[in-house]
Amino acid sequence: MSSTATPSVGSELRRWRKTRSLSQLALATRAEVSTRHVSFVENGRSRPTSEMIVRLAEVMQLPLAEQNRLLLAGGFAPRYPHRGTDDAALAPVMAGLRALLDAHAPYPALLLDDQWDVVDANEPVDMLLADCDPALLDPPLNVIRLCLDPRGLAPRIRNLPTWRAHLLHQLAQRISHTGGDPVLVALQAEMLGHATDDAPPPRPLVDPVVPLEIEVGGHVLRMFSVASRIESAADVTLSGLHLETFVPADHQTRELLTG
Repeated sequence: MSSTATPSVGSELRRWRKTRSLSQLALATRAEVSTRHVSFVENGRSRPTSEMIVRLAEVMQLPLAEQNRLLLAGGFAPRYPHRGTDDAALAPVMAGLRALLDAHAPYPALLLDDQWDVVDANEPVDMLLADCDPALLDPPLNVIRLCLDPRGLAPRIRNLPTWRAHLLHQLAQRISHTGGDPVLVALQAEMLGHATDDAPPPRPLVDPVVPLEIEVGGHVLRMFSVASRIESAADVTLSGLHLETFVPADHQTRELLTG
């Protein structure tokens, strides 16, 4: 009879330290503990307290869900609740986020989770979804898939090679930050399957940001995105949410959207 061993808290801390490219000395210095203590925790000679686990995790900037897993591996209860977005305790925060979405109109804005699935969106987003395959719009609607899948926005994105490179770079960074979230890894493999031989052209020096250039209703809209998170989140769900707001990158786009 075979069984899968649960990783120890020490081995998990060591894995994360290497993922973050930190030496034991660097981690110990930032956490204000001795290198000897970090070494003993990693090799199992010392059992860390819950406070020490959280301190090391915060130094390594681990997502709250991963901090909970480390606490469980160390024999402690999770510290951060993981509620659904429809939970009554989150209602005031979700209402505030939805108010921000609506306030951003007439420009598109979306509320996304940590895997780029749409949690909510404002009305101007609907115009971007015209001509997309309805099957692609079934929940969960993933924004990266929507942009790069040939059944979605890809045929109407004028600077697709550049925008694809931008999204794949963001995806790779998120995979690194989460320590290899299998859902994101699978999404990355799927999106790389849509890649073409077209290399993204060098970014023009006149463009200070990477714009999304997309054809809508016979016009080309040029917009750049701004992402914002809740800095004080103490809930796993809220910590993974971010607002993706689109802003006109030129006067013509501003006139088209406000008109």
